[in-house]
Amino acid sequence: MLRRTKIIATLGPSTDDPKMLDKIIQAGVDVVRLNFSHETPKIHQRRLDEARKCANAYGRPIGAIVDLQGPKIRIEGFSQGKIILNEGDQFILDATCPSDAGNQQRVGITYKQLPKDVQSADTLLLDDGRIVLKVEQVLDSQINCKVIVGGKLSNHKGINREGGGLSADALTDKDRADIATAAAMQVDYLAVSFPRSAEDIHDARELLQAAGGKAGIIAKIERAEALANYEEIIKASDAIMVARGDLGVEIGDANLPLAQKRLIKKARELNTVVITATQMMESMMENPIPTRAEVSDVANAVFDGTDAVMLSGETAAGEYPDKAVIAMNRVCCEAEKDPMVQKSRHRLEHQFERIDEAIAMASMYTANHLNISAIVALTESGSTPLWMSRINSGIPIFALSRHASTRSKVTLFRGVYPIEFDEFSKIDTLQANQVMINKLLKRAAISKGDLVIITKGVKGISGETNLMKIVCVDSEPKPSQD
Repeated sequence: MLRRTKIIATLGPSTDDPKMLDKIIQAGVDVVRLNFSHETPKIHQRRLDEARKCANAYGRPIGAIVDLQGPKIRIEGFSQGKIILNEGDQFILDATCPSDAGNQQRVGITYKQLPKDVQSADTLLLDDGRIVLKVEQVLDSQINCKVIVGGKLSNHKGINREGGGLSADALTDKDRADIATAAAMQVDYLAVSFPRSAEDIHDARELLQAAGGKAGIIAKIERAEALANYEEIIKASDAIMVARGDLGVEIGDANLPLAQKRLIKKARELNTVVITATQMMESMMENPIPTRAEVSDVANAVFDGTDAVMLSGETAAGEYPDKAVIAMNRVCCEAEKDPMVQKSRHRLEHQFERIDEAIAMASMYTANHLNISAIVALTESGSTPLWMSRINSGIPIFALSRHASTRSKVTLFRGVYPIEFDEFSKIDTLQANQVMINKLLKRAAISKGDLVIITKGVKGISGETNLMKIVCVDSEPKPSQD
């Protein structure tokens, strides 16, 4: 069974061993993530090079995401590395406190404007909500708080304001430099952290294009303000990520499941790719099997229609990166067997705006109502297979393209599998059809007697898909080096 939901794995120290990297690629990783909140560009470039080399050895394209750090608002450090806060304690967040001089009474903050963003009675959540502080008074650079929920607090933990409302810009000076680095690395996607509006996405795209980058933009939905503007953010982006860590802290954990479902539904309605992320198999940082709750979490994301599920610390710093990927693959495959995952009424009541979109929708409608074994989309930009992937179906979509960048791009699309194909401009249409069918036969994706849909358009012109053809496979696979 071809898994339709894509798996993103974050690279890190745990995958630096070539043997472990090989294991996670073999286990089914489709896209790798480079978290620019940690490490240097040189280390990220080495990791990406090794991942691409490993995937190429298996004849597989692999996508790559650079994830910007964004304005992560954190406390500074403690002189002893950590403290223990108890309920009822007084504690000060102090913008003037030196970066390594925190103590039992106060600690510094990285975002010096924070005292201007909060007021008495605000709730501040530290370390993903594990520590809860109530603001009692703001005096110049100091935020005087009372501890509502205590616990261990160590260096550089994040700060969120319940309900959102912090004014930090989405793109920091570090992010701007990292965008240029991402462009030079020729990654497939750039993830923008903490955007509040479509304008933040437009700004990132302009900076990326100015640096010569062609990556798609992923908007990470992790601010409460983003939920108020989520439709315009989705329209401005090539993909969104439901980043449940900070988002869950800001809107409250009980509100998170419904927000996730709404975001996935709207992204699919607007023909945008959607990723579900954060703590999907968190326990596998230390354990070789996931919890039942984690299994259900991944499966529910698949049922909702997410394009991809993401592993963060599980692969970057966990003890069992390969087992985490294997477990996620297993859960996705089982969830995809549910008949409801293979049915869709997407856009049946909508007017199509483009000919190539109409061809894509007609192909999927036909495939779901005829005994079609596979769909072959000859594509320049990847738009046609993207539209196809918005329709729930159990039928594999093969994106054949001469462009390596397009083949990498579609690794993120649900149910789409890239194949290199550069013969279209060299042979006539009938020969091209047979060559495409042969490629699928050699991969055992289809068999003699199967019905296959082929879509294509004007040779070498993006956006010109205007033909759908149904063919019956009438030959057996031939030996080939392909």
